[in-house]
Amino acid sequence: MARNGLNSSSTPAQEFTKSKINKENIQKISALLAYIKPYKSKFMFGMVFLLLSSVVGLAFPAIIQVMVDVATDKAPKYGLPNSINQIGLIAFGILFIQAVVSFFRIRLFVEVAEKALADIRRDTYFRMITLPMNFFANRRVGELNSRISSDLSQIQDTLTTTLAEMIRQVILLVGGIAILVYVSGKLTLFLLAIMPVVVVAGIFFGKALRKISRDAQDKLAESNTIVEETLQGISNVKAFVNEAFEASRYDKSLREVVKIALKGANYRGLFASFIVFCLFGAIMGVLWYGSFLVKQGDLSVGDLLAYIFYSFFVGAAMGSFPEMYANVQKAIGASERVLEILDEEHEPISMDPKNNEIKHVLNGDISFKNAFFSYPSRPDIAVLNGVSFEAKAGEKIAIVGPSGAGKSTIAGLILRFYNLQRGSILFDGHSIEDLAVTDIRNQVAIVPQDVILFGGTIKENIAYGKLSASDKEIEEAAKKANAHQFISGFPEGYETVVGERGVKLSGGQRQRIAIARALLKDPVILILDEATSSLDSESEKLVQEALEVLMKDRTSIIIAHRLSTIREADKIIVLDHGQIVESGTHKELSQIQEGLYKRLSSLQFEYQN
Repeated sequence: MARNGLNSSSTPAQEFTKSKINKENIQKISALLAYIKPYKSKFMFGMVFLLLSSVVGLAFPAIIQVMVDVATDKAPKYGLPNSINQIGLIAFGILFIQAVVSFFRIRLFVEVAEKALADIRRDTYFRMITLPMNFFANRRVGELNSRISSDLSQIQDTLTTTLAEMIRQVILLVGGIAILVYVSGKLTLFLLAIMPVVVVAGIFFGKALRKISRDAQDKLAESNTIVEETLQGISNVKAFVNEAFEASRYDKSLREVVKIALKGANYRGLFASFIVFCLFGAIMGVLWYGSFLVKQGDLSVGDLLAYIFYSFFVGAAMGSFPEMYANVQKAIGASERVLEILDEEHEPISMDPKNNEIKHVLNGDISFKNAFFSYPSRPDIAVLNGVSFEAKAGEKIAIVGPSGAGKSTIAGLILRFYNLQRGSILFDGHSIEDLAVTDIRNQVAIVPQDVILFGGTIKENIAYGKLSASDKEIEEAAKKANAHQFISGFPEGYETVVGERGVKLSGGQRQRIAIARALLKDPVILILDEATSSLDSESEKLVQEALEVLMKDRTSIIIAHRLSTIREADKIIVLDHGQIVESGTHKELSQIQEGLYKRLSSLQFEYQN
């Protein structure tokens, strides 16, 4: 399912061109700003300190104005004393207040932004891992990781710095213009004449910078994807001596990032030069015209000095808006990509583990009735075409057939990784759609052919089957899985770190840890997805013994490549092109002279000899 711009026909760069600041996008980003609500009291205090910091900042030019006027024997304004020393002390007092309020302004805004962002990261990650399997089938790991890292970092910068600074600059701009009008209306009209030119330039450059920034962000995400995929498949890279190829591919991607960044630098440089010329030209014009007004007696020297300082305030505020505007636009683009994940339809799994506990206990009966299934990414290819079979509680049902026959798909459907297009799957007579996903997955365990372990310790990997398990339970499960002996042989025992994806262990060792994990889970239904097909004879013997212990008194669905491992199954189902072509015991199927099972058995026997 592709929603909210996540379809394959829309590229990230195309999506970014729509990331403008408008009513629709402001409404979208308000969903993220809602994460500030739990911290609204601190946010409001931060706003108060922000307002105080801005107002106090506006007071400095006025103090300088009065100090210069007093020094030139003019009467002080704003009710200030006629003493340079007293005015100096007041100035230092204001400076101290400015320092204090600035600290609290920054401290509170950063705290609110970091906590809100942590909540966004948590929810985005949780929503991502609860999305259906077909979502991940159409996306690369690097792209999804970019959304958690790069996109949220962009939002972080905006929340912690840009947003507060923008509000502060608005206050300085509005307050500065108001004071400029109060000091001299003539000079203000002269100064503001340049504003339309700056605004038009800001719109032009801002649009170009917005697209360039998003392009650079997406290219960087592509380069991150290359790194992730290379490191995940590092054994293949080394086996094919493709280190140089991967480095070249990464370098090419980085050069694209540099190319886009330099293009952006050209635009930023031109815009900065334009702004500097306009603003400083305006200030020089103010100084020239102001000097003329001082000579005429319309302004005092203090008024002109204060006016120049306020002009700098207004000019700095105006000059900062294009950059802040570009940052906000980048944040909106990043927010859209994060909101796409938050808006995706996810599986009904709660973040509170208590809500995911078993509510409906399964007995172990499974029925497939006229099941039709195609993967969402390949809707025109029927993987299952009217499959029907039953497995009674405690039975061992083996599923065999050529590659691509649909064997592993059945395992995914039992775990409800996908939903049927037609037909039904029943657990104890109840439709799979009427049962909670958590009830099914909490009572079904799978031991796959390619066991993926997490990068922690052996103990942590076994305990993944039951997070609350004691050390004694973990050790007992390892003993039943024929894993305790090799684990005890490691210097650090159960605290041995297995490495990324379990690379420090052999295939047989990984399989036995997976079996121990499944034993600890104590499932009602067990799925063995070619669990011994890639093992050597010695490892297979140890794993097979462990599997026999694991299958005892459980409904077992055995997807097998080596037919020698399923001779004792209660029923063997033979799949071919998504249909059941034969069904029976090993003995029964071996007697069908032209049968597929007999042919597969003969081929394996010939290969082994």
